[in-house]
Parts: sequence; C-alpha cells; structure tokens
Amino acid sequence: MDSSKYIFSGDRRSLLVNELESRKFDLVVIGGGITGAGIALDAATRGMSVALVEKSDFASGTSSRSTKLIHGGLRYLKNFEFKLVKTVGKERSIVYRNAPHLVIPEKMLLPITENGSYGKFGLKYGLKLYDRLAKVSASEKRIMLNPNETIAKEPLINKEGLKGSGYYSEYRTDDARLTLEVMKTAASKGALCLNYASCQELDIANDQITCTDELTGESFLVNTKLVVNAAGPWVDLVREKEGNVTGKRLHHTKGVHLVVPKSKFPIENSVYFDTDDGRMIFAIPRFKSTYIGTTDTNYEKDGSEKSLTEPGVTKADVTYLLTNCNKMFPTVNLQQSDITSSWSGLRPLIHEDGKSPSELSRKDEIFVSESGLISIAGGKLTGYRLMAKKVVDLVCETLEIQQECRTESVAIVGGDFEHLDKLDQYIRSLRARMNGYGLDGDETESLVRTFGKQCDLIIDKSRKFEADRLIQAVAWFCLRYEQVNTLADFYVRRTGYLYFYPERIEKTIDLVAAMFAEFLNWDKNRVEQEKKEIDQLLVSITNFADGEA
Repeated sequence: MDSSKYIFSGDRRSLLVNELESRKFDLVVIGGGITGAGIALDAATRGMSVALVEKSDFASGTSSRSTKLIHGGLRYLKNFEFKLVKTVGKERSIVYRNAPHLVIPEKMLLPITENGSYGKFGLKYGLKLYDRLAKVSASEKRIMLNPNETIAKEPLINKEGLKGSGYYSEYRTDDARLTLEVMKTAASKGALCLNYASCQELDIANDQITCTDELTGESFLVNTKLVVNAAGPWVDLVREKEGNVTGKRLHHTKGVHLVVPKSKFPIENSVYFDTDDGRMIFAIPRFKSTYIGTTDTNYEKDGSEKSLTEPGVTKADVTYLLTNCNKMFPTVNLQQSDITSSWSGLRPLIHEDGKSPSELSRKDEIFVSESGLISIAGGKLTGYRLMAKKVVDLVCETLEIQQECRTESVAIVGGDFEHLDKLDQYIRSLRARMNGYGLDGDETESLVRTFGKQCDLIIDKSRKFEADRLIQAVAWFCLRYEQVNTLADFYVRRTGYLYFYPERIEKTIDLVAAMFAEFLNWDKNRVEQEKKEIDQLLVSITNFADGEA
C-alpha cells in the first residue's frame, strides 16, 4: 500500500474506512492515546500491517490531561521504585532526542521546608541517586541551594521555614501534540489510524472486531490476527466486551490542573513543592500562563464511558490546589476568580488493595485474556516508547515474527533536526521570516513548540490569506495534515487554545468555523452545533461543581 495516499487529512476519512474494511491486518490497536500511538509506530516500523481505532479524537483522554512533563520520576524514589526511575530517565533522553521541538528542558526547584517531605540530606542524596539512575548529563546535574540562593532563584517562595532547595532538570511537553505527532509518524510508516471509530464488538476467535464510525453512525468490520487494547481509563470496558473482567483491574485516580495568567503568578522556574497532606504539587510557567497541579484522588464513579470521559473539576479540587499554592507563594494570593482554565484527567493505574492513590505504582502491566486479547494499562507518558516495545515484542512472539524494535532512533514528525543547536537556529530564522511576512514574530517559539519543522508549510501558506493570516494557515494545515473533524479537535488538542489562550477562541471562531465548513462540507446546523460545543467548553473550564476533591 502507498501510505502517502493517506495523508492525515479530514477529507480522506471514507478512503481510510474502506481500506480498514478491505484488508486483514497483523494487528489492530484500540485506543488513540500515547500508548496506542507508540504501539502503532513500533509495529509499523517492524514491518507489520497495523490499524488503530480511537472512539473519540486522538489524545482526548489521559494523553491530553497530564501535567505535561517528560520527567525522570524523582517522586518514585519515595516508593523505592529505583528500576522505574532508571527506566524513565533513559526514555526521557530518547524522547528529547527524537522530538526536541516538543520536549523542552525545564529547571525544577524543590524547596526544603520544615516538616516537609524531603530533608536537606535526604534530598541531596536522593537527587544524586536520581541523576545517576536517570543518567543526567553533566550540564544538567542537580545543585543544592541555601535559603538565600533559593529566594534569588524564585523570590515568590515563602521564606518562613525555608531551609534551602534542590535545583534539577526536568522536561516540559505538550502531551496532546506529542501523541498526535507519534500517531502521524506511525501513519507515515504505513499504519492506518482513524479517530472517531469506536470498537463495539470483539470476536477474537474469528479475527474480527466491529467498529462504528461515530461521525456517520455506520458500522464496519476490521479483520486482524491480533488485537491490543490500549484504551487507557477504558481498558476494563474494552475487556468487558469479551465477558466479565477477571484478575487484576484498573484503579482510576483523578488529577486536576488549574491555569492562571503568568502576570498574576509570575514564577520564572518550575517549582515542585509540599502540600499539607504530604503530597507534592507542580507550578509550571508556560509562555503567558502558569499552571498548577496535580491532585491525586480516588475516582469511583459509576465507571460508565461518560463518567470516564469527563471526570470534572470540583470546588474542593480548586480549594485544595489554591490553598497549598498560596501557602508556598503567600504574596501571590490566588483566588478562584484568577483561574482562566482548568482540566482534569484519569490515571489508569493497577489496583492494589490497601494503597492510597499516591502509593499506587505507576508501572505498566500487560494482561492477556484466554482468547488472546492483549491489554496494557498503567505507565507514564515518559515511558510510552518502552511500553509499546514490550507490547509489540509480545505480538512478535505470538505471530512468530522476528523483528527488533527500531523506535529508539525514529525522529517524530516535525522533530527531524540534525542536532539541538539546529532547533534554536530554526526558531531564529522562522522569526525573521514571520516578521518579513508581517506576522507577529513573538508567536514564533510557541508555534515551533507546537508544529516543529511543519511551520514551514504553515508560514508559506499564510501569505495566501488576507485577514488573520496565521490562524487561517494553522487551520488550513490541521485540516489537511492532522485529521481534525471538529472545532474542539482544533482548539483543544491541536493548538491548546482552550487551556492556554481561551481569549483567542472568541476572536477566531467564526473564521475558523467557516474554513472547516467549506473543507468538511458542514451545513449551517453543523456549524452552529460545533460553535455551541465550544461555548460549552469555554464555560466548563472555569465552572466548578460541588463535591469532594
């Protein structure tokens, strides 16, 4: 098959569905989050025929609702998970190398306070062990700071009870963009990936799954030798399609993040700090915003698909985060009215009797049913590639395919820079081009940190538009190269505007909706429905329900 025939374009959907129906695949992956995307890429690069179906948009679950860090797992040392720290440390460097535009070095400050989780000597040797296990480069090794040095780094930190800090390296990312670019890379290697395609029935014995196109309501069959269930929080719901779930099961915990203007909370470094109940919270600057999170609470709703899709943010969640943040940064005095957006997501962890949410292991596990359905759950964003490798190794063993993993050196779409210095050069050259075209050069870094080298296409196309040229060029690109089917796909997961630039949506929605309508053949009713959904999302990000944290 000529994979170039199926660029990631919204108007090629019927072709993709026809192709899915007409072939028998080595592997079908259920779930379009980072784990599913990684599995599709790994299997495709080993020469397998691969399909992936996702019931909603790519990265619409946990993979767009994390703390957005590619981190080495310092907190896992508290649970003595040394092997996990070593593993994610190695994987962090691989992701950074393969997608440097999406993985940004970020210094992290960890204050040492009276009665805090970390003492001075414990943190010093913990960070030393962390550097060693994660194989941190010499230039990024931790340093210990005294109280005055800590305040010099971050003047907003509470001076009372401060004993110093550790200053170490982490990496920030855009989780939804990373997932999408891994998916596009898999597609470029021949995988057929389709969003808004839900798995309705599993017939493993007859090598078939029945799917529904959620945009048309039509059903179609996909023939496959093996099925991998990488549905994140929905893993057990997929397992239930074969019957009762036996053995280990998922334990959902909820994580909430709040976004405030950086002008209101102007920290320069990311800070990882103690809470009153012994947990830890991140405060992370991102362009013109600062976001705070995360909570870690049991989520025990009815387990239905809807409850797993929208776990929601409660007033108690907000109070918890703001109270602890104001204690660490007392002069900031954040109020609920300062919040510009929020998000909540679920961690699909493996249940362990008697353990609190924070004590549950973040390790991934593979379950194989009697029929042969392979399911994977747990794990972290940072370790997605290694999780995929373990699954595809098992697939190869089952299908008697002798191919080794190749993804350690596969550049992710948009990130094919010869070395890291080239990325900085690219940002500078693109800024000059944007200024030359009359575009806002201040947007350059955020644009590159979203699309990487694909900015060339976007900037060149911008010259063909008249008003609001950049947003039109971005919409043009996403429609043709990123399988967007709704305005929410565009504003939430392709650009991140809902969370970090919600004010831009009202200014651009009429123009963007018109472009979508023309390209995807929407009628007036569909346009109004799409705009209404965006209005509801804009309300939801600052509308907090009553309830426990």
